[in-house]
Amino acid sequence: MRKIFVLVLIALLAGVAVVALIETDPGYVLITYGNYTLESSVWVGLLLLLLFTGLVYLSLRLIRKLLSGQSSLVSWFGNRKSRQAARLTTQGLISFIEGNWVKSRRQLLRGAKGNDAPLLNYLTAARASYRLNDVDKMREYLGAAEDSEAQAGIAVELTQAEMKLHAEQYEQALATLVRARRNAGKHPYVLDLMRKAYLGLNDWAKLAELLPEMKKYKILPEDKLLDLERTVYLQLLESSSAGDNAVADLHAQWQKLPSELRKDRDMGYSYVKLLVENGAFEAAEKVILRFLKKDWDAGFVRLYGLLEGKSPARQLAQAESWLAVHDRDVQLFICLGRLSARDSLWGKSRDYFEAGYRLEQSAEICAELGRLLYAMGEEKVAAAYFREGLLLRESALPELPVPDKAVSRSRRLAN
Repeated sequence: MRKIFVLVLIALLAGVAVVALIETDPGYVLITYGNYTLESSVWVGLLLLLLFTGLVYLSLRLIRKLLSGQSSLVSWFGNRKSRQAARLTTQGLISFIEGNWVKSRRQLLRGAKGNDAPLLNYLTAARASYRLNDVDKMREYLGAAEDSEAQAGIAVELTQAEMKLHAEQYEQALATLVRARRNAGKHPYVLDLMRKAYLGLNDWAKLAELLPEMKKYKILPEDKLLDLERTVYLQLLESSSAGDNAVADLHAQWQKLPSELRKDRDMGYSYVKLLVENGAFEAAEKVILRFLKKDWDAGFVRLYGLLEGKSPARQLAQAESWLAVHDRDVQLFICLGRLSARDSLWGKSRDYFEAGYRLEQSAEICAELGRLLYAMGEEKVAAAYFREGLLLRESALPELPVPDKAVSRSRRLAN
């Protein structure tokens, strides 16, 4: 309150001082311009000058407001157009996902007109045209996509490749992807598309060449990449075993495998199985013994019993050395029974097969016992084993009445 009082007092004193100054000497101002003359006191002239300055200032402010208002109006219309384009693009993408190809294409193309970056609109419109089997429009929109963005070449090529892969046109897709592979580091997705193309063509050799880059750029999760690697090299192993020089080709292909895969049990099993099928028993034995030395595996033991080596007695001795630790392994007894038969040790073969039968009644053991006993002249017991093995293999047979007379199970010598 005191501050206001002081300010009012100062204003009154200043007013009194100005009035006194005007009365003492009002001054004189003369302004002439052509035939016009303006006379006034100094104080009135100063007042007019202040009024003129204020008028000019207000005029300039008004002009500026008008100009800025026009700019805001233009900006508002521009933003409205951009919002509409964005809404149409979103609706077009939703329609595409829902499978409404015609509607999607129409919305995307309308949205492209007001979009500063219409690349996505044209690429998706091309995909919609592809789904509509409209090849000409597809090419037109792919061209528009490439024209809309200077760096869109790779995106256009990948889109083309995806559509060709969808149509199972693997060779045409590869032709496009080879061009797009120029810089796989910046565009690793091209490697995944190439993987799909090579899988479609069953080109396992090219897939093997692609695997190092796929690992480098982590195209697939580690477990899926390992599964793909196993599939590729297994196919290559099987292909190499089909020629005239099957064993040599198999060995050469095995050496090309990454060291981790040569230690893989499943790959080793497949390799040994192919060696056995092609009669390379000595090579197969070396691989089997190497894997069994590292870790016991019933699958390799089974394959060991299928080897037709030059020395069945040596093989039998090797297999019998495993009994001390693995005397409950059914596959080991089947292996021993077969190796004993190869060495013409019929009684020992029967003992081993019957020991396996006591551990597990399988169709395979029943068949081996039936075959051996029939050859040894025990036809009825052999027939009983054959019958049991057949029933074990055909476990889904419905229950039916049977005749009373049958070979008694007590006559078998497996107990």
